[in-house]
Amino acid sequence: MPDIPNPFSPLDNLFITSKRHANASIPTKPWADKLNPLKKFFGKKPEATKGETKSETSSSKTGLENVPQLLGKAKRAPFKISWAINDEEIKEAQRLRYKVFAEEMGARLPANEEGLDIDEFDAYCDHLLIRDPETLRVIGTYRVLPPHKASQLGRLYSDSEFDLSRINHLRPKMVEVGRSCVHEDYRSGAVIMALWSGLGQYMKQHQYEIMLGCASIPMADGGHYAASLYNSLGPEQMAPVENHAFPKLPLPLDRLNGGLDVEAPPLIKGYLKLGAKICSAPAWDPDFNTADLLTMLRLSEMNPRYAKHFLEKTD
Repeated sequence: MPDIPNPFSPLDNLFITSKRHANASIPTKPWADKLNPLKKFFGKKPEATKGETKSETSSSKTGLENVPQLLGKAKRAPFKISWAINDEEIKEAQRLRYKVFAEEMGARLPANEEGLDIDEFDAYCDHLLIRDPETLRVIGTYRVLPPHKASQLGRLYSDSEFDLSRINHLRPKMVEVGRSCVHEDYRSGAVIMALWSGLGQYMKQHQYEIMLGCASIPMADGGHYAASLYNSLGPEQMAPVENHAFPKLPLPLDRLNGGLDVEAPPLIKGYLKLGAKICSAPAWDPDFNTADLLTMLRLSEMNPRYAKHFLEKTD
């Protein structure tokens, strides 16, 4: 099971600039709507700005052009950014995760009376919380497994899906991010940027260099879209071979139609624009019915045009 159906899924909202681009991430097939559940969870479409026509918002932009504007809104938004400091606050994050992943997305998570998404990693992770300033309820969350805690635990979550032996030397400066989600009533660029501001400051404060996580691709069509997407990646989008990981349950690419004309989902397209690299062929997750690509972002390789926005303090 992947760390989450899409560790970086909230980014979808940042990289969708029009209805055309929201739909461009999936093949134009009868099953297309089933392949983009993230539109339901994170897909509020930005309106055209003053002086901008609808045709202009339907251009070939990646959506990164909107990051400064979204960040400006995020800075003014009164969301409270904090890290869980006790078990009750961690439960607030786990409750939101269960609501999104199990109740909304249908993931097969262990049932419990409290309605919490719990696994063994939670006790070792730091939990980022975004709160509504009026109700103080948790409306967004991320969990981060820092390297010293991963060492205590003995593994990363990604170790369950991939052979990471080629990147073992990076573990001391690498954090694993996952379990990100936003409450359905708050899926906006401002909340996403609050989450990323929290992550960015965490990385800077602790002087970590690398973020690792799984980018998941829906498999409602049986995996043909995922295979085609992976086959469409160019050398510049892949990590160097010395940083490759190997799926423990590979998607059977040779038995799938991997020649479809597809575009990457907005989150993967945008993440690659930021400087992230794909480190693996897709691993199949039967619990979530997704194909997972291991994704790595080095802060030193982040596109400088956007690094200052993601990493600057937003007090």
